[in-house]
Amino acid sequence: MTGVVAWFTGLPSSGKSTLAAAVAGELRLRDLAAVTLDSDAVRAAVMPTLGYDEAARAEFYAALASLAALIARQGFIVLVPATAHRRAFRDHARSLAPAYLEIFVDTPLDVCKRRDTKGVYQHALAPGVGVEYEPPTTPDVRVEIEDGAAAAAIATMIASRHEAR
Repeated sequence: MTGVVAWFTGLPSSGKSTLAAAVAGELRLRDLAAVTLDSDAVRAAVMPTLGYDEAARAEFYAALASLAALIARQGFIVLVPATAHRRAFRDHARSLAPAYLEIFVDTPLDVCKRRDTKGVYQHALAPGVGVEYEPPTTPDVRVEIEDGAAAAAIATMIASRHEAR
């Protein structure tokens, strides 16, 4: 059985990690385990001194995509809540993964700014504030985080791709 990479993209504070955690819970209810590679946690653990300029972001997302694909090729479901502000970063992740779903957490910028607990908007480090975010043109799933049924529907899609392999 080949694994699946499910990449949750959207602006910072859009709800990517929250939705990924809910999807992981839904998968557990179906007796399917998922590995979550939250971009903030991976960056802190593996590349803590890496900066946030364009070259550093490209390096980080390439490493994150490779790690997700490596784990997925071992048969695991990998949930990746990560902004990956350039489409090219997400396209690269898709090209490496044995199976891939792109989930666009489409939350308006003003809502993201209100939710911002890390201060990324205040410090102008976020896409939407000095760094352009390129939304997906054809995501597999588009979610407004307030949609309570989204986690179950996404878990169903992931499970069917996981079982079909």
